[in-house]
Amino acid sequence: MNICSSLHNTNTSSPFYSPNSALIHSSKLFKPSLNYQNRRQFRRTTIQSVSNIDANVAEPQIKPVYTPTPTDRNLRTPHSGYHYDGSARKFFEGWYFKVAIPECRQSFCFMYAVQNPLFRKKLTALEEAQYGPRWTGVAAQILGADDKLIVQSSEESQNFWGSRHELMLGNTFVARDNLKSPKKETPPQDFNKRVLEGFQVTPLWHQGSISDDGRNNFAEVVKTARWEYSTRPVYGWGNVGSKQKATAGWLAAFPVFEPHWQICMAGGLSTGWIEWDGERFEFENAPSYSEKNWGGAFPRKWFWVQCNVFEGATGEVALTAGGGLRQLPGLSEKFENAALIGVHYEGVLYEFVPWNGVVEWEISPWGCWQISAENKTHKIELEATTQYSGTPLRAPTTESGFAPACKDTCWGDLTLKMWERSSNGSKGKLILDTTSNMAAVEVGGGPWFNSWKGRTFTPEVLNRALNVGVDVEGLFNFVPFLKPPGL
Repeated sequence: MNICSSLHNTNTSSPFYSPNSALIHSSKLFKPSLNYQNRRQFRRTTIQSVSNIDANVAEPQIKPVYTPTPTDRNLRTPHSGYHYDGSARKFFEGWYFKVAIPECRQSFCFMYAVQNPLFRKKLTALEEAQYGPRWTGVAAQILGADDKLIVQSSEESQNFWGSRHELMLGNTFVARDNLKSPKKETPPQDFNKRVLEGFQVTPLWHQGSISDDGRNNFAEVVKTARWEYSTRPVYGWGNVGSKQKATAGWLAAFPVFEPHWQICMAGGLSTGWIEWDGERFEFENAPSYSEKNWGGAFPRKWFWVQCNVFEGATGEVALTAGGGLRQLPGLSEKFENAALIGVHYEGVLYEFVPWNGVVEWEISPWGCWQISAENKTHKIELEATTQYSGTPLRAPTTESGFAPACKDTCWGDLTLKMWERSSNGSKGKLILDTTSNMAAVEVGGGPWFNSWKGRTFTPEVLNRALNVGVDVEGLFNFVPFLKPPGL
């Protein structure tokens, strides 16, 4: 085992960079104002073999500790569960989990999707005649170090499982020795005994191993990946210590204005290891993030910016911004602009959404994201740019199944500023001014012939409805047998 001495694309001016040590400690990323440990470690090593996903390599030095998911955990957001209701309608659900390692300026983005799960296998001719053409199955893809990609997919979903009301899911692509695939959260040792290729993820634990299926001719691929890490949530979607919110408001409990979007964990700290392209990345208290989408189909086009690694701020900062052109309910081909910005800063969520203000943007086909917003109390501006070409990623599509539909990189340069709003509507006191060179940025759908300028607009009747403080989850707790899946 050899310690890799070079850190690819490392910013040597970063407070997290230390070229003289393979084991790095830093307290500058997260301040202790929320009373969580600020100890950080990082180790990057060459492993002996990557030719087999079950390779015999030396044990990691940083070993995560598994904790079963509690029944009533803190920071759980609405819509943490699996939303499929058993109907025959076209449906997908997708999950996104990211770990960022500032010490080497690398990120790992784990993406899972299930499509039309009513059909556990590829449709028969009779089913296709009855329901029309449908794409089916489960897919796992990872955008990892150096913006390389790995994808494993199957047209079958009988080995996929998802918890009805908690952020827990998994899938077995290849079982060991024909053993029975897990159908719920299982201890890591049991998972490893039963699953050769697959994954399981909970709010507190994530493990798996996959091999590329050889279908990617549009990106630089990695043959195998293996990982195991624990996560300690710090931010959900809402103020720390308060009830967490539905990202898209209480109407997200109903199948309208699809697709829906929920940030499940705006910020957390992950500890463990990831094996990738002949190297093992070991980390302690690395910034992490998770979100999900579900519904009939992705928006016609969309943009997205996310970051948990910042310099220049005095406390913990987590940013998520995104928007899309989505179809309105009904049979007409009418679309609307929808967008939001959410910033968690020192335990508080600053939320800029169409029902409490206005969001505006100008997004180039690739390379520049300019987004601003204001509500009654604050104003915010962010700009992200990248000189990297980005990596095409797959997403569930109605026309082509799990197909290339967007482009991402985790090497975005970001500036973020937020002000208090003066009584006359102008910028008041500057309360946040920070930067990053590790923003995740994305554009998807299309067409993207030129820059997309947009502004949110919410009809007054809908604006009033969304501003009503409806606790949908609390209402269903009185009649739990009526509680819809996912909520």
